[in-house]
Amino acid sequence: MISAADYAGHDALGLAGLVARGETTAAELLEAALARAAEVNPRINAINIPMHEIGRARAREALQGPFAGVPFLIKDIVQDYGGVPASSGCTPLRDWKAPSHAAITQRFLDAGLVIFGKTATPELALKGITESRAWGITRNPWNLDHTPGGSSGGAAAAVAAGIVPMAGANDGGGSIRIPAACCGLFGLRPSRGRVPLGPRMGEAWEGANSDLVVSRSVRDSAAMLDALQGPDVGSPFEIRAPERPYLDELQREPGRLRVAFCTRSPLGTPVDPQHVEAVRRAAKLLESLGHHVEEAEPQVDGPLLARCFITMYMGNVAASVAEIRALTGCAESEFEPDTRVFAQAGRALDAGEYVRRRRLWNDFARALGRFFQSHDLYLTPTLACPPVRIGELDQPAALRAAQKLVLGLRGGGLLLRSGMVEQIATESLAKVPFTQLSNLTGTPSMSVPLYQTAEGLPLGLQFVAPFGEEGRLLRLAAQLERALPWFGRVPSL
Repeated sequence: MISAADYAGHDALGLAGLVARGETTAAELLEAALARAAEVNPRINAINIPMHEIGRARAREALQGPFAGVPFLIKDIVQDYGGVPASSGCTPLRDWKAPSHAAITQRFLDAGLVIFGKTATPELALKGITESRAWGITRNPWNLDHTPGGSSGGAAAAVAAGIVPMAGANDGGGSIRIPAACCGLFGLRPSRGRVPLGPRMGEAWEGANSDLVVSRSVRDSAAMLDALQGPDVGSPFEIRAPERPYLDELQREPGRLRVAFCTRSPLGTPVDPQHVEAVRRAAKLLESLGHHVEEAEPQVDGPLLARCFITMYMGNVAASVAEIRALTGCAESEFEPDTRVFAQAGRALDAGEYVRRRRLWNDFARALGRFFQSHDLYLTPTLACPPVRIGELDQPAALRAAQKLVLGLRGGGLLLRSGMVEQIATESLAKVPFTQLSNLTGTPSMSVPLYQTAEGLPLGLQFVAPFGEEGRLLRLAAQLERALPWFGRVPSL
């Protein structure tokens, strides 16, 4: 039987290597993962839907692939597993079972992974924290009083706590990078269309969403991207294939990169001094590694981008609530108040205004493209502050009363006309203002766990690359991982 220390001491490719050499088995690895989950999950609430017997049956199979025999968790939204509940973090779907595997889930299985559960997400993956009425509060293994981020907070908490070496995640507004930064993990968000989302959808959140994993090592994310990339049948478009396997990129030097950095929030909101200092420390590190570094930022209207993001968000919430009600017959009151307010606002949106703001995404992409003509990468903090405390983002009583009034009056149109949407956009994104640029432009980006705060919480830094340049990010990530190793930096719990 593999020891707990040996299990925790390997990344996913390392565990697969043990299985391939006959030093352990898939069944032994699964029991180690289940033992760790039994020990820590009651405290962190990362796994919301256990699939133990499915995992045990899977571990008895003759498995093939780069991750053959490695225990794995999928996120409880988009990553459907046929016959297993797919709640998307909301009460009306707690018992609804996906009719078939999502394309990404099938590729996880084809890679040899042993899926034994699903991880918690906020309702409809709508928040940068992971708390829901359906499943409760998910906590950060580094400090249980703090959030692990969201919306892939359950995945990040499970990896940081040592239940699995990597876990499925997705990112529509920062939901891979935010929890990676909160939990001291590596989080790569691929370019739009790199990883398929079929068959239930072609693009999630109008193409703003991308799927991959959160991981403890760069090589696990690279090898997983190799296993997942490429269109499935009926994908809306086919992105250019990489020149070589992403795992091979890690053996190549990144060359002398032109890195621009910025610590200013695109919303003009405060940025924690520790995060500002971390970017400047990283800039000096990059210079010592031979890169050209300068302070610069793309000419993008940050508040306008935030309004466009929130507009897309509202429209998608309205559509999702309508689809779930039609599917389950539930009442709208069964959704959380925040969800219901955004659904009302989404229903009140003028279709022409929605399309106009969607078209503005092109302006942001063109501006970023021009910026990348003179820079290879763009460095910012991933977050504007350390992981927030549980309950810190709870609405004050006055706002809860206003929310109740809007719901009672069905005041979605009033919400739009009052200008409150702009206020909501600024307030909801103030602590995570840096990540949405990559989502709306479709570009790849990553959060790298280089530093920690004075309080011992993880502090991640974000790098954004031009469209299709995941290889560039991975080459730099491997260089940074060698310069400031983080694999052995784990919470004590």
